[in-house]
Amino acid sequence: MTTRPLLLGVVLALVFASAGAQDNGTLAKAKAAGTITMGVREASPPLSYSLGTAYVGYHVELCEQMLTKLLPGVAIRQMAVTSQNRLPLLQNGTIDIECGSTTNNAARQQQAAFANTTYITEARFAVRAASGIASVEQLKGKTVVTTTGTTLVQRLRKLEQDRSFGITVVLAKDHAESFLLLESGRADAFAMDDNTLAGNIANARNPADFRIVGKPLGIEPIAIMLRKDDRAFKSAVDGYLAGAAASGALEKLYAKWFMAPIPPKNAVINIPLSDSLKAAFLSPNDRPAEAYEDR
Repeated sequence: MTTRPLLLGVVLALVFASAGAQDNGTLAKAKAAGTITMGVREASPPLSYSLGTAYVGYHVELCEQMLTKLLPGVAIRQMAVTSQNRLPLLQNGTIDIECGSTTNNAARQQQAAFANTTYITEARFAVRAASGIASVEQLKGKTVVTTTGTTLVQRLRKLEQDRSFGITVVLAKDHAESFLLLESGRADAFAMDDNTLAGNIANARNPADFRIVGKPLGIEPIAIMLRKDDRAFKSAVDGYLAGAAASGALEKLYAKWFMAPIPPKNAVINIPLSDSLKAAFLSPNDRPAEAYEDR
């Protein structure tokens, strides 16, 4: 006779605990506050970059469209983040979603959640065209810059150790500074995702002075980053992305930012939709970078 009330009590406790967790989630928080804060990047074109006081790009526009749909009437606030502080700011609630150029990998999945993949990049090198550098092998003894807090830091260290190139690795605070070091001749190459390299070159004073070279250092899925264990928000975001992919809206948005003129100089990034990304649109998933390396 005492078992049923006890079981009922346990069930009710679980229900209320679940409800409480949902009340503390991102969607509930944003509705209560009337605003949601979106992390963006200063210099990750065409995914997320600055145009003076506003931020634009493929991921910025995608997030704005998505959040407007999921949270009608809730104001969307943009906040610039860096490779170093994006995770801490997401974890402590300063930002609610990160719409930049973050690689989804196994290490980061321990600290945050990722929406289904919306871009797949190849990491390569940008060099000055006049340098004559056309391959990784020609970087022996050279200075290579990359941005602090990115996956390229580990890749360059591994490249240095594995091939005994004797390269000098320099770390810059953000992508803009990395490109400035290349542009000013203080670095011989800038290692980064191909889209970021192409975007910075397109917006350079003389784009023809630079080119992207070398075999890919790796293939990495880029995704919108969310707080870990917020199942309701991730489900809502993934549901929106699946709908956008199925309707063709996601591919259309991709074409706008990668295959057509973009501000501020009406440059064209010209990175066609890859077979890997087409597959991700057809079969949405949040697999980390390691899954691509094991193929």
